[in-house]
Amino acid sequence: MKKNITFLFSILLFNFFVAKADIRLPNVLASNMVLQQKSTTKLWGWASPAEKIKITTSWDNKTIEVTATGNADWQASVQTPAAGGPYTISFEGQNKVVLEDILIGEVWVCGGQSNMEWSYNQTIKSIKEEFGQLSGLKIRLFQVPKSTSKSPQDDLQASWKVCDSNTLKAFSAIGYYFGKKLNQNLNVPIGLIGSNWGGTPAEVWTPEQLVNADTSLKTVAEKRAQVAWWPVSAGLAYNSMIAPLTNFNIAGVIWYQGESNRDFPSTYSKLLGKMLDAWRNKWQKDFPFYFVQIAPFKSAIDNEVALLQEQQAKFLGQNTNAGMVVVSDITGDVTNIHPTNKKDVGTRLGNLALSKTYGKIIPGAGSPLYQSVSFNGAKAQVTFNIGDSKGLQLQGENIDELFLAGQDGIFYPAKANIGKNIITVSSNQVKSPKAVRYQFSNTGIGNLKNKEGLPVAPFRTDNWEIGQTKIK
Repeated sequence: MKKNITFLFSILLFNFFVAKADIRLPNVLASNMVLQQKSTTKLWGWASPAEKIKITTSWDNKTIEVTATGNADWQASVQTPAAGGPYTISFEGQNKVVLEDILIGEVWVCGGQSNMEWSYNQTIKSIKEEFGQLSGLKIRLFQVPKSTSKSPQDDLQASWKVCDSNTLKAFSAIGYYFGKKLNQNLNVPIGLIGSNWGGTPAEVWTPEQLVNADTSLKTVAEKRAQVAWWPVSAGLAYNSMIAPLTNFNIAGVIWYQGESNRDFPSTYSKLLGKMLDAWRNKWQKDFPFYFVQIAPFKSAIDNEVALLQEQQAKFLGQNTNAGMVVVSDITGDVTNIHPTNKKDVGTRLGNLALSKTYGKIIPGAGSPLYQSVSFNGAKAQVTFNIGDSKGLQLQGENIDELFLAGQDGIFYPAKANIGKNIITVSSNQVKSPKAVRYQFSNTGIGNLKNKEGLPVAPFRTDNWEIGQTKIK
């Protein structure tokens, strides 16, 4: 008799817990969200094992059914329409969950360290000028909280917010200006996911196993000292701030990071490539990746800014569906590692996306990039990739930050004749040139631009060893 009572009690207890296992959604699937338009979009969550769930989307009034697995999770896919809204999605099983005020549009992740993170709350007070204009924009914000994990997570604590004068104060200024540019030019809702953390090196945004599998990357990662304000160990931010988002369909990523990798610049291109491959593999999408080249900065170590910038240019040349924004001309104070002009940075990222991803005609949306060099007698001829720009131009009478060297490796100030996509470089002090460098230093700011006003990216034509000694 006692055994029967115990068995009956167990059955009742089991049924009680099953009844309480309500449908639960990850926090990125919520009211006020933006879903990627015209795409196959995943919906997922948790429920009782074998529970049948009906999902109804109001944009087509279709209902699909999905059954939770024995692991108490489930996943479904729906087709989203062209941009519009607001819509609802209902999930019905043992309980009912209804998501409201959903917009369909373009979704972008805003990643990196402090220059991407910086907001009104972190000294970017100029964004206050935007507060009175927000009601006319269809922008939604999802700010991922700072957190770390030793293993990949499937959820995080955050919520979608309508972009207003309160919610914008804590969100990336660059992200906002980027989103505004897209919203006004595409006339579609924009969803911005902020996942950034000031001070973080790229290692923490890259899965640990990828870093450890490469000897050079692992060696650098092991040299990083622990600090009080941000993680430095590989994978910690990826696991908790990126992995939980990767079921959520996105249009692409904008990225501003690299200052914390200046101490070991030689491996940065490889590291960032590993990070991007991991993200694209997890999202199962070759999404566009537009990043900002770090700004000139008065560092205490010779050439480390120039070498990191060089690695970023190298990364660009090695990765498809990517673009780089150069900001040396809008840096301002080179003693400030956080340039305050975030509007132009976000706008340039927006123009790059409008041109490369959305097919808008924006001549010269990308900065001219060094392509090749040839030497003929006392002159060097440097060719640039200028895209669809109208050509190169000099801002001022004489070119700044341009240097020429012979076989002795001593660089002298040079002059240049400017063509559409070629400059011819010479110096009275160099009779037989072997190398050209432009804006190749920690604080160099040049004045060679395209005719649309974007600066030429820093470059050097040589691969000579460069010292990194502490500046006295």
